[in-house]
Amino acid sequence: MASQYSTPSARNRTLIVVESPSKAKTINKYLGDKYTVFASVGHIKDLPKKEIGLDFDRHYEPRYEVIPGKEKVVRQIKKLAAEAEEVLIATDPDREGEAIAWHIANEIGTVKKPVSRILFNEITNNAVHAAIQEPRQIDFRLVRSQQTRQGLDKIVGYKISPFLWNVVLRGLSAGRVQSVALRLICEREEEITNFQVKEYWTIAADFLTPSKESFRAKLVLFNGEKPEIATQAEAEAIAALIVRCDYSIREIVPRIQQRKPPFPFTTSLLQQAASNQLGFGSKKTMRLAQQLYEGIDVGPEGATGLITYMRTDSTRIGAEALAQARDYIGREYGKEYIGHGGAAKQSKNAQDAHEAIRPTSITRKPEQLAKYLSPDQFRLYELIWKRFLSAMMAPAKIEQTRVEVGENSSRFLFRANGSRVLFPGFMRVFDDQKELDYEAQSSTKEDVEKEQTVQLPEKLAVLDQLKLRDIDRKQSFTRPPARYTEATLVKELDNYGIGRPSTYASIFSTLQERRYVELEKKKIIPTDLGKDVSLILVANFPDLFNVGFTAYMENELDKVATGEDEYEKVLDSFYRPLETALSLRRNDPLIPQNREAAICEKCGNGRMVVKWTASGKFLGCSCYPKCKNIKAISSNKAKPSDTGVLCPTCNEGHMLLRNGRLGPFLACSSYPKCNTLLNINKQRHIEPLKPPPVHTDITCPKCGAPLYLRSGKRGLWLGCSKFPKCRGRLAWSTLDDNVRKHWESVMDEHRKAHPDITITMADGKPVPMNLSVDDIILRAEESGLISSPVEENTEVTA
Repeated sequence: MASQYSTPSARNRTLIVVESPSKAKTINKYLGDKYTVFASVGHIKDLPKKEIGLDFDRHYEPRYEVIPGKEKVVRQIKKLAAEAEEVLIATDPDREGEAIAWHIANEIGTVKKPVSRILFNEITNNAVHAAIQEPRQIDFRLVRSQQTRQGLDKIVGYKISPFLWNVVLRGLSAGRVQSVALRLICEREEEITNFQVKEYWTIAADFLTPSKESFRAKLVLFNGEKPEIATQAEAEAIAALIVRCDYSIREIVPRIQQRKPPFPFTTSLLQQAASNQLGFGSKKTMRLAQQLYEGIDVGPEGATGLITYMRTDSTRIGAEALAQARDYIGREYGKEYIGHGGAAKQSKNAQDAHEAIRPTSITRKPEQLAKYLSPDQFRLYELIWKRFLSAMMAPAKIEQTRVEVGENSSRFLFRANGSRVLFPGFMRVFDDQKELDYEAQSSTKEDVEKEQTVQLPEKLAVLDQLKLRDIDRKQSFTRPPARYTEATLVKELDNYGIGRPSTYASIFSTLQERRYVELEKKKIIPTDLGKDVSLILVANFPDLFNVGFTAYMENELDKVATGEDEYEKVLDSFYRPLETALSLRRNDPLIPQNREAAICEKCGNGRMVVKWTASGKFLGCSCYPKCKNIKAISSNKAKPSDTGVLCPTCNEGHMLLRNGRLGPFLACSSYPKCNTLLNINKQRHIEPLKPPPVHTDITCPKCGAPLYLRSGKRGLWLGCSKFPKCRGRLAWSTLDDNVRKHWESVMDEHRKAHPDITITMADGKPVPMNLSVDDIILRAEESGLISSPVEENTEVTA
């Protein structure tokens, strides 16, 4: 076996190229010395970052270039391919993976070695060897579909974003899917704002049976109609009438109900369940699932893939996994617990390219793997394992009993519902009825109100006389539509057919990074900036940023993947209407915020229109600069986020992620007592804390101020102490040898006086400087260094 971490060689071997080092490590374990496994570490080529990268004069043909920093990887792949007897590309089994494979194949095409594509849905010994026995050619239809998605997204980004820069604020962005998701969020917020709360009352009564057993029933009919009680006075009046009557059991209706098991996880269902049950965000869920898929070292077995591929919209289960699950259920629970394991009816937009998400082996129980997994890996694996096992089990049998209580005149009818489990079926493993109810409902606006079940007395008979024991009058209020959570946003997008399994996790994180939305108590709330951007985009491009059109374009991408439609045709049908709309609005944009702009009270000629800055928005006279009248409105500044990083100076405060005029930075939470700052680079990595510079008596060649001596990656260097007002520098090599030696000795003493400071997390562990600050925050949340927000109670009752 060969790994890219030793000096790789593929001489007289088969080269297998994958995306990730951990995936390479797991596959390596299954293969002998006839194979070399090499990881490309993701994409090697992409469209240019600073231009659109599409040739509009040549059928929108994309122009790809090697991603900066990946030149060495490309050279290594070419070298290994030249040595190898054949090349197998085993990137992920989806459209993005197919595109990566196509780029790799193009780069190594000059070596004239046979190149094939292999696919596996799980990284196990059997799956990897079976895939090697069934190589195929790269499917250019899938590649073209991925290129179409990239092209559409690039067109929106490079055509609509500059429009936002001119109308609102430079640096803003629009996205084909993200802007529609933002529209959904903003429209839901508007519904909440406009909602009129109404009071209502319900009445229930406690009845006593002849055997002195009590049960509660709810008033469901009053004078033959559903009671609509608006005030306490009405409730009291009805209660006064109720106490005057005699009651008996009018009807007892038992029925046996089958409660079907849940379906196995799709990507959408996994993200929703992980959010609802574990409190995980979509990004975190997919990162953990990727780790479980690519392989975890599980002791004697070594690195092993624990779940199947985690980007799928199918609930289908393969025959081998189905047989294994049935065998396991029969042995562990009994034959009567074995279910049919049928898949759900697929949505019209489902690609059904892979199986549902499941454990690679049902015999690997979560508790057996606990010592090899992190706490969060364990929780997610347990969720997937239990979900798959329960999906393969028999339905539960529930006896539902409806008891109706009335009086002689039939003026009042009360109802009580009871249930008891006759056969638990899948509920032996999975009994989260709240989650099942959530998945069953189509609406994301409100919880489905189900009739409450009560413990019914065992001895009940029709015409039994009952004694009225107590009356309960309950005040409640109608509730506005619920704000989206990450789970319900994914569900809504999935219901509409917007986005695909590979894109769900990035949609919300992109909106959050752009400061269009905030997350408060797990609820997604649009910022003022987000509301303004959405309002302007919808006003100017109503046909582009709507649910129907976006879902239609997703369907068109699927058609490109199956060969039913063409790359150029799809892009053309999108680009030409967009250009027409832009030509109309580029110089005459609609700004709904200014429709009712007031006349400027200072000059009397202009109107006070909304203007935006990086720190917020304000009202300014349209006659500017002749009239400089302004009024404050609000601020767009994002709230600081706790990173879990301990302040390296005071060792008390936490470093908070803030956004300033020049970009993000970290500041101590103890400010102004402690004013420590840490810079964040373009990759969003935390910059190490630098020692103070050495003050010298050497003068700046530009302004004459003293120069500072600093140590950099290329050695010592001199820069002006008046920076950034003066950017003067002096080349170190221009100094005399004696002067250099003097300042080198001074710098040595300075370093001893100011040793490197290790930045640590609040638990004392070193900060992983190779990770972005966003990933550091996620890890801090996982380890409990940052307290998770408490879910708000949306029910309002009295």
